[in-house]
Parts: sequence; structure tokens; C-alpha cells
Amino acid sequence: MKTRPKVFSGLSRLALVLVGSAALCGVQNMPARAADAETPQVRAERLVRSMTLEEKLSLVEGDVALQGVGTGFNPCVGHLAGVPRLGVPPLCFGDGPEGVGNGARDVTQFPAPIAGAAAWDVDLLRAFGEAMADEHIGKGRNVVLGPTLNILRTPRWGRAAESLGEDPFLTAQLGVAVIGGMQSRGVIADAKHFAANNQETERFGASPDYRAIDARVDERALQEIYYPAFKAAVQAGGVGSVMCAYNKVNGVQACENAPLLSALRDWGFSGFVVADWYFAARSTTPSALAGLDVSMPGGDSPFGLPDVYGPPLRRAVEDGRAPTGVIDRMAIHVLTPMIQAGLLDRPPRGDAASDVRSPAHTALARRIAVEGAVLLKNQGVLPLRSSDRTIAVIGDDADAGAATSEAYGGFVAYDGLPVSRPLAALRARAGSAATIAYACGTLGVGALPTLRPLGGFQAAYFPTPDLSGPPAVARTEPVVDLAKAPVEGLGKAWSARWTGRLTPSGPGLYRFSLSGGGSARLYVDGRLAANLFKSQFREVVQGVVRLDGAHPVDLRLEYEAGPTILAPRLSLGGATPGDSLIDAAVALARKSDVAVVFAGDAVSEGADRTDLTLPGDQDALIEAVAAANPRTIVVLNTVGPVLMPWLGKVAGVVEAWYPGEQDGAAIAALLFGDENFSGKLPQTFPADESQGPGATAETFPGVNGEVRYAEGVDVGYRFYDVHHQVPLFAFGFGLSYSKFHLGGLNARPDASGGLDVEAEVTNMGPRSGAQVPQLYLGFPSPAGEPPWQLKGFQRVSLEVGQTAKVRLHLKPEDFEVFDVQGGKWTPVHGTFALKVADDSRDGGLETEVTR
Repeated sequence: MKTRPKVFSGLSRLALVLVGSAALCGVQNMPARAADAETPQVRAERLVRSMTLEEKLSLVEGDVALQGVGTGFNPCVGHLAGVPRLGVPPLCFGDGPEGVGNGARDVTQFPAPIAGAAAWDVDLLRAFGEAMADEHIGKGRNVVLGPTLNILRTPRWGRAAESLGEDPFLTAQLGVAVIGGMQSRGVIADAKHFAANNQETERFGASPDYRAIDARVDERALQEIYYPAFKAAVQAGGVGSVMCAYNKVNGVQACENAPLLSALRDWGFSGFVVADWYFAARSTTPSALAGLDVSMPGGDSPFGLPDVYGPPLRRAVEDGRAPTGVIDRMAIHVLTPMIQAGLLDRPPRGDAASDVRSPAHTALARRIAVEGAVLLKNQGVLPLRSSDRTIAVIGDDADAGAATSEAYGGFVAYDGLPVSRPLAALRARAGSAATIAYACGTLGVGALPTLRPLGGFQAAYFPTPDLSGPPAVARTEPVVDLAKAPVEGLGKAWSARWTGRLTPSGPGLYRFSLSGGGSARLYVDGRLAANLFKSQFREVVQGVVRLDGAHPVDLRLEYEAGPTILAPRLSLGGATPGDSLIDAAVALARKSDVAVVFAGDAVSEGADRTDLTLPGDQDALIEAVAAANPRTIVVLNTVGPVLMPWLGKVAGVVEAWYPGEQDGAAIAALLFGDENFSGKLPQTFPADESQGPGATAETFPGVNGEVRYAEGVDVGYRFYDVHHQVPLFAFGFGLSYSKFHLGGLNARPDASGGLDVEAEVTNMGPRSGAQVPQLYLGFPSPAGEPPWQLKGFQRVSLEVGQTAKVRLHLKPEDFEVFDVQGGKWTPVHGTFALKVADDSRDGGLETEVTR
């Protein structure tokens, strides 16, 4: 068992830094060690003694992305040149969270990490890490930018799909498994984004100054919620690299935040800290002295930001603002994990044009999608039975619009990706035993056809970021499409307004879409209809408005270009009730034995969700289908929770997340009962928008550049417990086709001062399956902790009637809280509550222990 690293006071830490810097300043004079006694760090120190200043600098300043010849993809989104003279190879950094991203072809699209987290399966996540590493290596990469260890503070986070859930213990266990799998293959994993990086809104700010959001979070919350997964990555995972985040933490940029980065070294981190791309490194000497080792990607920034390392760092050394020892330390931090990974002892591997797919990886992608799917509701409709002779499959997400992955960022997406789509997979599985008919039911969640109101739009373009002052350009435009009607000379932070009149074709639901980057708000007769909120890249949002059709309506579209980091783009689309496909879907559902509606979203890096509703007319579609056929099943391919106003009217609900390329194969096997559901929610599903942390503007997404983590340690299910909120579905919840019984709870102290906990789980149902008993600990009330905290879990596969003993262990550290005044972890004494349960809200088996 690892011992807790010593926590030093600010004064003693400063002394250690000074001693360490002095030693590093004299590193050139250190005697050589015997080769057989060299640790990776000692070998790194020896290499650095042989380097020139230019060679050391080449290890800490990244290059711009290198284009793969003839491949159309960047093998290295960041690159360190290495030192060929000394046998130090280049480092090639690349995304992504669920496969080899950044435009790579002939790679596997695994399910999103949140789907893997829902499996609660450490061995599965380690296998995922191994497969990911193998494909990155095959494409010529040796640093994988992942896993994401940020806590899912709010389900509105745009990168929720990349997370491992809302709980620090679960995230730590699964994150360590992914890292272990990756690094066992000889690559360097990069745990990201350190720290308190929990939203997309203003994460690096808006042009022209790009002032990043400031996460105001207290020290106890940092230590108990936002640090533990990174600490585990260092101490249990031996992670080679950590990425510091774009945002500020308590007023200081994360990549020049000395207390933040010092915490990594206190935990024993020997690898390198790399800045998130372009916007995270904002200074030279402060960042270097604080602990940033690598600025990435360097070169001329397309956003007007200056280099911070490279020539500026050389000048800082030459004029004495940064001691040479700091550069030595940074170079040693880069070399140490390279040596640990064996990168100096074997030739570079892989090629950008290689086909790295394999049958084993395809099977693993399917397995993750199956294990991660969560059965939320089942009123006897699943699995599909032999008497279901006619099955209606409905939804754009069932076919061409299948949401298998995030749309932007580092996710896998390329033409020719062999995606198994639900409709085809269900037809193949049903064969001649059932007739499967399809109705789209909706135009999907993408951009709608261009809206062309009679008379066009009156457009006004302003050279200011907020529609203030007189317009620089005023003109009539037939449509809103910035790609086709650019305006020059407005600068980076400009704004625009379009107004027009729409004559409805009749009563009903009217749909609108906004596609682009920046901030845009569409008003219909003064009512907000669609909101594109501070999108950094190019997102699509949809809105639905019910009109009586009796009179024309006014349209007003307002746009601010500042939040986007790409060339400003915006287009306005629309669809009338005459374009509705719901009636055909209802007719099909009415004459079928069962209806399966696939619904999805389009959430991605670059923008947070403004609400938790399904986009477009999908709620209306589900309501109408359920009214026509009570045996309706809803399959959600979403980033996470959505509101379910139709929940009481449908017979079954499945959360399948973004399931990767084996989407159809996995869901067909589950719906027909070839596989059993076993997934458990890694995040709480709220019943309405008011629940959970971040329900006010100050707490999410922030006001005036600050977001306040007012909930402290009450994150996720902790918040629901403390505030007595009843969620729609609890953290850890998930149904099965079988039934499981918990019994035989026993807890006894062990020799280390921890606690051994045992329980029995029995499969009481009609078929084999897997269950995940979860161990929760409740502190004595004076400790000021939330009522329950996850401290253990174990996935157990059981045959019919089989009983297995689950053994879980609580370490002495599990009974500690962080004492802010003392600056250290402190044991709590008293009577603790203990429960082993099916989810965070389940009563389960409870007992008490006194320490």
C-alpha cells in the first residue's frame, strides 16, 4: 500500500525548491553513475549534462503540427524535436479520447470514455488503454493526449463524453487503468486537464485578449474532488505527463500556478507538465518557475499569441531572469518518462499511412459499447421477444444520423469509417423472424435547410463586440450565411444583427438551426428560439417554436464573433410543419408490435450545453410515438443526461452514450437479449434543470470571467444528498435482465489500520449477468462531509443462481479529510456509516464502524 506523501508548508516547500534548483544548477558537475545503477532520472540527468542550451530548449518548446505526407492527417498535433546527437528521439503528441483522432484514417472508433466509465470495469478500461496505445504507436505517435481526468461537475459540460464521470474515486480507478494500459505498450500517457477544467465557456476567453475563465474553488474541494484522480494517476498510474489547463484557478493561469503545479511534485510526479495547445501558456519566466516544462505547440500562433518558450526562454536565461538550472530541470522532466517508456532504447515505430485496425480492436469496441449501455427503464418490453413480429425503428439517429462520437476536437471521424448503424444491425439480427420497418421521424440534430424568408434580412455589422455604436455596414441579404457573405475590416471582435419577417405556412412546430462559431441568439416575435452560446469552433443548435400560423412573425438574429477561435461562421436554417416526419412515424408505430425510437444530440468540445433537452423535435417525436404505441423503447445516444418529459409514457429507456463504430451491433445484441445489460450510471441524471451544482449563472458558466464553485465538495450525487434532491436516475443506477441480491455484509479492521469489507451477491434472476456492488462511506457529522462517498466497487459476473463473495478494502486514508488550516490530510475519528448498495440512493446493506 502506498503511503501518503509528506505535505510541506509553503516555507519548507520553498526551501526544497531552492535546494533542488541549486542542485540542478550544478548538474553539469555531477559525477557519472555506473550504468547498472542508473534510474531513469539519473540517466536523464546524465544526458542533460551533455546537452547544449539549444538542445535543452528543443525539449521544452513544441513545434507546430506536422502534416502527414499524402495522408491528410496530422500525425503530430504537437512535436518535440529531440536530440538526435544523443539518441533522444522526437516526441509526437496526438489526440484523442476514443481513438487516434485529428483526422486519422484506418483507425478504430471506440466508444466515448463516458461509455467506458459506465461499465465500471477496471480490466476493460485497461484493455481500452492498451488498444488505444497500439493504434497511436502504429500511426507514429508516442505521446497520447489522454485520459481526461476532469470531474464532470455539471452535465452541461461540452466535453462530458471525454470524462469518466462525476466521482473522484471512480475517475481515479478507471483513469489509472487506462494509463496503465497505455504505458504498458511503451507510450507516454498525458493526464489532462490540470486542474478545475470543467467547462468550455470562456475556457480560454474571447478575442482579442482571450481572457480565460477563472475557476474560484476552495482548497478543500481541490484536494477532495478535483485532485484525487490526478494524484492517483501519478502515484498508482505512474503517468509520464500531465497537461495543465487553459483556465485560471483562483486568479492565476493554471500553467503558471505554482501551488497547483507544486502539488504534482509533492505527490512524486517525475514526468513533464505540458501546456494545453496555444492558449494555456501565457508567460515565460513565471510559467517556467512555477513548473511548466513544455509549451505547446509553439511557432507562430494563428491567434496572435506570442511564443513563451523558445527564443523568449533563451533570452530569459541569458539575462538572468530564469536560471539555467530551471531549463535543466525541465529537460530532465521530459527525458525521464521517455526513458521509462523505452523510447531511447528502440527505433521509432509506426507510420501515418498505416492501417492500424484489427478484429481484436473491433471486438473490444463492441464489448465496451455493450458493457457501458445502461438500461434505465424496462416495463417488460425488453428483451424483444419472438412475438414481436413487426418492429418499428424510428429516428434519424438509427441510421444516417447515428451519434457515435463527438463531432469536433480530437475524436475519430473520417470518410469510410465502418460504422455499424442500428437500423441495419437490427434487421440483420432479426432476419426473417421479424419485419423491421423504418421511419426517420425527424430531420435530425444537424443543420436544417437554409432559411429564406420573403424579402430577405436587413443586416447590420458592427465593429464592436456587443452590437454597440453605429454599424460599419448595413445591407440586405437573402439568407444568413457568413461563409458566403463575409464582411472585411471588422477586426476580430465584431458583431452583427439580422432582422426579417417570416410568414408561417400554417399552425404547428417550426424548427430553426444555428450553425457556426461565436455567440448567436435567434428571437421569434421576441421569444428566444435558439441559442448558440459562446461556441469556440463550429457547433449546431436547434430550437423549436409552436406558431398558430395566423400572422407573420418577426425574426431577429444577434451574433458576436469574439468567442470563436476559427474564422467566423454562421448560418440560419429552418423547417416548417409541412416538413415534419412525425406523422409517418406515428402511423408506423401504431401498426407495429413494438417501436424503438433512437434519439441523439450533437455535443462536443468547443461549447457547453445551454439546457438538457433533446435538440430539435425529438421530444415531440417520442411523445407522439408513445401515444400511438405504449410498447415504445427509447434509445439515447447522448453525451449524458437529458430531460425526459415522456418517461412515464414509454415502456423502456436505454442510455447508450456515444457508442463508437460498433453502435448498431452492440444495441442489437442488447435489445434482442443476446447480451445482458450491466452498465451503471457514472453520473447523476437530474429530474429538471434546477437540480445539481451549477444551477445559477454565478456557478455555471460564470459571470464577468469568474465561475464560483460554491458547492465546494458537494459535487454530483453528493449535492443531491446534501440538498435532498431526488434525481431522475441516481449515480450508479442501472437495470439488468436478471435480478441480484446482496447479503452477508461484514466489516473488520485490518493490520494496516484500514477496513476489510465483504458482502455476497447472488444472481436470483433467469439468466447470467453482471452486477456492480458499490461501497459507500458516511463520515461522522462533525467532519462536514457529504452523507455518502463512493470508496469501492467490484464488477461481478454470475451464472443463474450463483453467489460470489465481494471483497473491498478501505485504506486508512479513506477515513481522512483535508484540513485547510493545517494544510494536510487529517484522520477523522468517530462512528462511520457503511453501505454496500446497487447505487448511491439504494439503501442496500448498511452497518456502522467506529474508529
